[in-house]
Amino acid sequence: MSKPDATPPLVREAKRRLAVIRHVEQVTGNVAMSCRYIGISRQPYYTWYRRYQAEGAVGLRTRSKAPKKSPNATHVEVVGKIIYLRQDYRFDPEKIAMYLKRYNDVTISKSSVWGS
Repeated sequence: MSKPDATPPLVREAKRRLAVIRHVEQVTGNVAMSCRYIGISRQPYYTWYRRYQAEGAVGLRTRSKAPKKSPNATHVEVVGKIIYLRQDYRFDPEKIAMYLKRYNDVTISKSSVWGS
């Protein structure tokens, strides 16, 4: 039995980024010329290069652009009440918003109820 690799294989985009970095290092030695040849700006190249130096080839994988925190998100307790009212009473978003305002003193729009 062979040992599993410590690092999973790179995906296509990470391989492309690694090829760009190697092109600069081994072929031209000039970042601007290589980026112009490949058709990218220098800014992403330097971002990839910093990640490559810090984390190796694994750092070149595509990362999520979603925010890590959402300060305006609906509170967990309110979402729980919304789900409860939807499932047990089959309330629509407008009625849930009215119910939460009247009985729980929670002001929330019907579109926020719909998205929860």
